[in-house]
Amino acid sequence: MPSRAPRAFAVAACAALVGYNNWVGVQPWHRRWYPAANALATAAVLAAATASGLTPADLGLRRDQLRSGLKLGTVAAAPVVAALGLAALIPATRPLLDDQRVAVLDRRQLAYHVLLRIPVGTVAWEETAFRGVLQAALRRVLAEPAATVVASAVFGLWHIRPTADALAVNQLAPARGDRIAAVAGAAAGTAAAGAVLSLLRERSGSLAAPVLLHLAANSTAPLASALARRLAASR
Repeated sequence: MPSRAPRAFAVAACAALVGYNNWVGVQPWHRRWYPAANALATAAVLAAATASGLTPADLGLRRDQLRSGLKLGTVAAAPVVAALGLAALIPATRPLLDDQRVAVLDRRQLAYHVLLRIPVGTVAWEETAFRGVLQAALRRVLAEPAATVVASAVFGLWHIRPTADALAVNQLAPARGDRIAAVAGAAAGTAAAGAVLSLLRERSGSLAAPVLLHLAANSTAPLASALARRLAASR
């Protein structure tokens, strides 16, 4: 592979990921076919990574890396699940879980989100793209911690459009200045979360660790929100 090619691949990956979620993500067809579209995107980035010279070991996908990833990921995920569960059970913290996107879901729709849409369309796609492909691509051209900083920053930018959508649905930050501040704060927060996920990937050597933590947070949150709403209504 030519010496400039790894750098070009890393730059292209950064640009493609930011553009994908903030442009493709707003298209009606993408919203409708979210898990399938993102599963295809996952396959595409893996193919591109392989063509660029990255190996399964580089991506954290080698079989002998799995055990350490599952162990560390479970340790990291357990407190997240426990915290969200407690937040739903304690009346004072239930309002923090209120999410109108969850409130409009019936049981079948909630199950679809928790068991398919989030694991396949969000977690598998994002972890493969960021902690797998992008992190490995950046590590070929940047030293640590610069590679993690760049990958985390891109992860933050990736969440601009979803954050704006969530604010609109929940009728939060209606003023433009407040909305900009909220989106910027969320981008910074998700960048920090991305750094934690990258650290898990590095410490365990496996993509399984960040996958488990990401899945615990994203799938438990809507369940906790639904439980909090039901408990509040039963009072």
